[in-house]
Amino acid sequence: MSRQSEQVLAEALDLSPIERAEIVEKLLSSFEFFERKAIDELWAQEAESRIDAYERGELAAIPAKEVFEKIVTRKKFRK
Repeated sequence: MSRQSEQVLAEALDLSPIERAEIVEKLLSSFEFFERKAIDELWAQEAESRIDAYERGELAAIPAKEVFEKIVTRKKFRK
């Protein structure tokens, strides 16, 4: 990896989990490949299926705040 790439990565790793996820999504969407549309449709179906399961009471939810707190805690212990 080039120095510039390493610098960009280091800066990205200091961002919040949401900001990193946004960057990942933008990077992945910059790749053009044939299956992209099919994959996006499958993920949309999966998301709808999970929402339906949640609404039927078959799937529990964890507040995003708790999830991100765990991510931040783990990140602190890795340094």
